[in-house]
Amino acid sequence: MDANTYIPQPFIDDVNTYLPAHLTLDDFLSACRRPLRKSVRVNTLKMSVEDFKLAAKEKGWQLTAIPWCSEGFWLVRPEKEEQALALGNTDLHLSGAMYVQEASSMLPPMALKESLIDATHVLDMASAPGSKTSQLAALMNNQGVLVANELSSSRLKVLSATLKRMGVGNCALSHFDGAIFGDYMYECFDSILLDAPCSGEGTVRKDADALKNWSIESNIDIAKVQKNLIKSAFYALKPGGTLVYSTCTLTPLENQQVCDYLLSEFPELLEVHPLDDLFTGAELATTSEGYLHVWPQTFDSEGFFIAKFKKLGSCDNPNQKVKKGAFPFQPYDKKAALAFNSELKKQFAVQPLSGSLMQRDKELWLFPEEFDAIENKIKYARLGIHLGMIHKNGVRLNHEFATVFGGQCSKNVYALTNEQANDYFQGKDIRLTEPTSTLGEVILTLCGCPIGLGKWQKNKIKNSLPRDLVQNTQLIVW
Repeated sequence: MDANTYIPQPFIDDVNTYLPAHLTLDDFLSACRRPLRKSVRVNTLKMSVEDFKLAAKEKGWQLTAIPWCSEGFWLVRPEKEEQALALGNTDLHLSGAMYVQEASSMLPPMALKESLIDATHVLDMASAPGSKTSQLAALMNNQGVLVANELSSSRLKVLSATLKRMGVGNCALSHFDGAIFGDYMYECFDSILLDAPCSGEGTVRKDADALKNWSIESNIDIAKVQKNLIKSAFYALKPGGTLVYSTCTLTPLENQQVCDYLLSEFPELLEVHPLDDLFTGAELATTSEGYLHVWPQTFDSEGFFIAKFKKLGSCDNPNQKVKKGAFPFQPYDKKAALAFNSELKKQFAVQPLSGSLMQRDKELWLFPEEFDAIENKIKYARLGIHLGMIHKNGVRLNHEFATVFGGQCSKNVYALTNEQANDYFQGKDIRLTEPTSTLGEVILTLCGCPIGLGKWQKNKIKNSLPRDLVQNTQLIVW
């Protein structure tokens, strides 16, 4: 129990006014002072759940299934490993086979899962650091278009790095206040996740100082931002589409009252989709309105709130706007595209890449097939996958080609040992036990997952890991 967790008395008094009758304040406070159980989500873009279970068993990891996410597990590692090696520096994490994600954070994408089956355009309005974005991409199996928006520049860089590691290939990143989407991308999306910025009251088990600056006034101010965002999300959603609104806070000011605001603004055009059947036991956290209000003691997790809505019809937005400026990409030359795909087949025995090959200056990009419908609605920070740089003799491949498409390659693929992988992530070349006459580029794998590119040389594989991804800490082995 963490006695240092700061829980101010005014916050406790406020919680007491809306704590459900079947829960007790003492249980709530006790739960807030208990450390969180570690939890991870298997990234099915790179590894199956069954293969992950086998790998975890070999390591002596103990897994407990998270009831609302078939890819999620609470995790206990052997004490010696826990002390010697950070979970983020293990091979399964570095390879992108898993993401360290709090269990209740997996709920919002799961609430959206059913609507993703036929969705071609999906929006994640507040994406960083990428846990839910990468979960959505995996649920979409890298199909369709996933627009991931993040207002913070520094967090956008973290988000981009996460998506590369996880092998996400259907994403377009944007860098705006989410309030612009309803105006610039009116009725563009089949499904929207708004995991709204909030006061974070549910995160005290992870951050002992989460409530340091808590006040009712701050809750009220944040709720105003959330109302603007949820209204924008409504306008950006297609009729018949699904919106999931979530926060990691507890107060009705930022949860039920934000939902009430949306329903009062569009009373005939929205219906609440109850979440009491989302998973076995969901009824324990379901409100009378049909929302999930997860308290820290309910499932021994962080506190979370999730609401699901269906848009029943269209409504004019008087503030629709059109982006100015030309789109900076053009289709890649057809003859050059044929030559590029032919070279990929020759080197890696991979089929032609699905999507649209696009060029910007000397950069070669691959856009998702359905992207043209929204390509010029807003200015994007990143679009699709940066495949490589064009030069006079063809294309020099980029790191992202390997992380996204390496799993489809059956030729020039090299499985790294733990020691070699440690060298690779520290920016060193890979020494070969025997000389090779093979030429060109090679896909490097770890735990059966593609992690990057190298280049065959006589006695080694030259390291092509981008400099900003090189690490100098203890990795994989100890």
